[in-house]
Amino acid sequence: MTLNIQSIGQINIPVKDLDKATDFYQNTLGLQFVFQVPNMMSFFDCAGVRIMLAVPTSPEFDHPSSVIYYRVPDVHAAFDELTSKEVTFTQNPHSVGQMGNVDVWMAFFNDTDGNHLAIMSEVIIDES
Repeated sequence: MTLNIQSIGQINIPVKDLDKATDFYQNTLGLQFVFQVPNMMSFFDCAGVRIMLAVPTSPEFDHPSSVIYYRVPDVHAAFDELTSKEVTFTQNPHSVGQMGNVDVWMAFFNDTDGNHLAIMSEVIIDES
């Protein structure tokens, strides 16, 4: 099995002032606003890539850089493969929430320079 990264699913941009940043990305850059979790996160669409503005919730995410979320078909299989390649995860695969009938799963790890990265899968929930 190969990792089979398909695309970038989401990019996190740490911000200090969510309302100011949301205004900039929406009104200055003209990105398509998707939704906001008040005082925490705002989401935009950039040609199919989600941009997430987020107030850092812990010190390791409070830095002037972005987290790249690599979309994979199966977050658990990708986790197993990367673990077998001695990648150390900071957060194991877990559901981060639902968007309609889609359950979003993520797992976080660092690159060799300590940059935060993630793998993500979007699983369709069978409602039958």
